[in-house]
Amino acid sequence: MFYLTTAIDYTNGAPHIGHAYEKVLADVIARYQRLRGEEVYFLTGVDQHGQKVQQTAEKDGVNPATYVKRVTKGFVNAWDKLGLEYDGWAETTNSEHQSCVQGILQKLYDEGQIYKKRYTGHYSIRQEQFLTDKERNEDGEFGEEWGEVEERDEENYYFKLSEHVAWLKDLVESQEDFVIPHFRKADVINAIERSIDTDLCISRPKERLRWGIELPFDSDFVTFVWFDALINYISFAGYNKAADSSLPDFEKLWPASIHIIGKDILVPSHSIYWMCMLHAIGFSDQQIPSLLCHGWWNIKKKSDQGNAGSEKMSKSLGNVVDPVELVDTFGQDAVRYYLVRDIHTGRDSDYDMDRLVMLFNTELANNLGNLCNRALNMTKRYCGGVTMASEYDDEPSQQLRASLDTVLEKYRDHMDRYEISFALEALIEFISGTNVYAEQQKPWEIAKDESKAAQLRTVLNHMVEAVAQASVLLKPIIPTACERIQSQLNAPHLSELSLSELHWGLLPVGQELAKPKPVFPRIQLEDQ
Repeated sequence: MFYLTTAIDYTNGAPHIGHAYEKVLADVIARYQRLRGEEVYFLTGVDQHGQKVQQTAEKDGVNPATYVKRVTKGFVNAWDKLGLEYDGWAETTNSEHQSCVQGILQKLYDEGQIYKKRYTGHYSIRQEQFLTDKERNEDGEFGEEWGEVEERDEENYYFKLSEHVAWLKDLVESQEDFVIPHFRKADVINAIERSIDTDLCISRPKERLRWGIELPFDSDFVTFVWFDALINYISFAGYNKAADSSLPDFEKLWPASIHIIGKDILVPSHSIYWMCMLHAIGFSDQQIPSLLCHGWWNIKKKSDQGNAGSEKMSKSLGNVVDPVELVDTFGQDAVRYYLVRDIHTGRDSDYDMDRLVMLFNTELANNLGNLCNRALNMTKRYCGGVTMASEYDDEPSQQLRASLDTVLEKYRDHMDRYEISFALEALIEFISGTNVYAEQQKPWEIAKDESKAAQLRTVLNHMVEAVAQASVLLKPIIPTACERIQSQLNAPHLSELSLSELHWGLLPVGQELAKPKPVFPRIQLEDQ
């Protein structure tokens, strides 16, 4: 079982391109694992509790339950627009989730892992957590990542995080794939060292926050939003579920194969809080999941002089990109392709509409689309729309077949390491190579010579076969477009193939092709 999760998105605002990237990345990985023949469970969802949600709801003049229901619909609609196929959906207001959270809280409290104390110090409103001097920067200030910081003096409950950080440091140092990409490990270790003597406040008094899960041992408090949210990875996987629950079999799913998160929540929430929580609950080292940490989408700035660098995407700057608008403007295929093609997993990238259009037009419309149109139209014109037997073979045809083995190896290697952009690079090279093959063979010319009928059939068969191969390998990235291609190939069996079954000859002799139709119409911007 390949169990993957995403971060659950905070419902204090609408989805943006950063949310969309993470979810598309997860969807691509899930679809690829299915292509490998794996049984997959893909969980995503929304985080509906916390102070920011309560405050935003109050500003809108509605109760939090009504507010989060409305915002949640926006996320569901966005993911539908982007063609996500997830197996589980998490909402932290779900009663089974709340029961699981309260059960874990009670267990930790009974075992002495949670205690009560008064704390006077700084509190980050944005991150909804208490801060220590360790969070100050070199200038002695709390950085912009913490937002507004205020003084607070109040009693709360604390989780004994400090009792688990030594174990965590040993685990991180010993496990090669604790976090991917590996260069993030240093960030985690540094954060662990800053947490050696720090415990985690896991409650908020109801006098200032009522929108949350009530502590089972003290009804005057609700659970810290992060403690609540992180548990979704096991609660919606069936951990401690009721006998009549429809949730999955936890033993079948856990440990998760990968948690997919953004770099902004790597430390301390996922790499420290979550791992120490699992350890305190009783999970073994072998049950600790890996973290796939992706970068941010920034906004490419432009000036009259051209490129002026980039800036962080934020609501306050008014530069947030709406993924729903993107899909409505450019289509699902273009957006999905761009999101995983133009960013190396783990790195940052700059959103650039012009580049989105360029990549779609160049690599899909002009490259794959052109190959598909030429292969099917010429097969229809010269061979009645049927792949025909031929004994002809030559070195260029042999080289094209051999190149498939190379691309399959590169594709598998990169996809297994979550390097989607590099896998696409290898695949695009194969498609480009097939177009070069067509240009060299010139089937439109050899069709004029009846003595070269066998060569013509071979060339067209190779072109159509390359399209079939591409439709299988690209399906995790642009599934709807690949379904259209396979429909034109009249080859529904392609959708049922696993990666290990791919070989030259997916389309048999005598394959009757459907009517060709452009799959990737070029995108034309209004000012072009």
